[in-house]
Amino acid sequence: MKIDSVDVHNLYYRYPDDEVHRCAEGHMGARLTTIVFVNAGGHTGVGAAYSHPGILRLIIEDHLAPFLVGQDPARIDELWDTMYSLTRWYGRKGAAISAIGAVDTALWDLRGKLEGAPVFELLGAKRSEVSAYASGLLWQDDLALLEREAKVHLGDGFRLMKMRLGRDAEYDRNAVAAVSRVLGGKAKLAVDGTHRYTEEAAAQFAQYLSTYDIAWFEEPFPPEDVEAYARLRARVDVPVSAGENEFGVQGFRELFRVGAVDIAQPDVARSGGITECLRIGKLAQEYGVNVVTHTWSDAVALTGNAHVVAALDNGMAVEVDRTGCPFMDALLVERPDVRDGKLHLASRPGLGVTVDPKVLATLALPPGRAVPPGNYADLVFGPESYTAVPPQARTVD
Repeated sequence: MKIDSVDVHNLYYRYPDDEVHRCAEGHMGARLTTIVFVNAGGHTGVGAAYSHPGILRLIIEDHLAPFLVGQDPARIDELWDTMYSLTRWYGRKGAAISAIGAVDTALWDLRGKLEGAPVFELLGAKRSEVSAYASGLLWQDDLALLEREAKVHLGDGFRLMKMRLGRDAEYDRNAVAAVSRVLGGKAKLAVDGTHRYTEEAAAQFAQYLSTYDIAWFEEPFPPEDVEAYARLRARVDVPVSAGENEFGVQGFRELFRVGAVDIAQPDVARSGGITECLRIGKLAQEYGVNVVTHTWSDAVALTGNAHVVAALDNGMAVEVDRTGCPFMDALLVERPDVRDGKLHLASRPGLGVTVDPKVLATLALPPGRAVPPGNYADLVFGPESYTAVPPQARTVD
């Protein structure tokens, strides 16, 4: 069997005006993701990438697809290495690795369908469920809204959730205290610093966090400053995490080599697909680092990440976006099965998911159409949508 075609679908969604979210990146009013299909002999595998949609389409359709068509889709490792060698001169990180990852995940889905087995079994997993955490709790002027949201997550069975901080010292502490009161030991809380702290401010805040049952302190610094992560980790008791802005084994190896993190957070939609995330996870285990995958794009990526975590002895949990985005809540015919704080993987072949063609068509950004101006949290299009927010650490006493 040979690969017949590779198709790219960029998706776009704008939140209603009364549902715009606030966080360190500004007012997040819209979302983007990219779904990729690999077709071979009447069978189709699906993957996802999370990066600049125009660049992803260019890399996958214009550059990689001609090298993939006609190849045996079962040669997943070889095809990964081929795609990497083709993009190395302009890639090695960023959009190129994310593009490779989308194709790779689709190849694993396709292989599972051809072999009649779920991907987690092909990866050697002994379990079909993984812990899942609720990702939300973005900035709110009224902390009662955070408390109300935390109660919803608890009511839906989550026993781990994450909130976004990095606003200012007073808000961060009060927000942690408010949500922790609601949790009351029924669930653990993780906090995301969104790159907004100086080293001293992060150390002070980590000391405060140590008085609560905090699961981890995520990304207090920009991803490039791995030495700051290592110094902080040596000073604090709260586990330090990072990785959603890292790409490939080479990037994570540097995090592990300098002792930067207790928890690594790769993402099949960003870090190189199932093949590379499995490699990252196994390397993390050699360094005594656990894995909690990042997911902020769509349910295809969430499912791919869950298959990886299920296959890793050091796989702890997957992230479940709870902000009301249809990429997560409506894209698949079979919604992610999250019960009692766990994501349950289907025994169906491949990833076990089916993209709803009607939803795909509704959310599609037509080829050639520019991304509408807006703040997409990780990406901003149009200067009118850009808000430079000063680091909160400058307000810390």
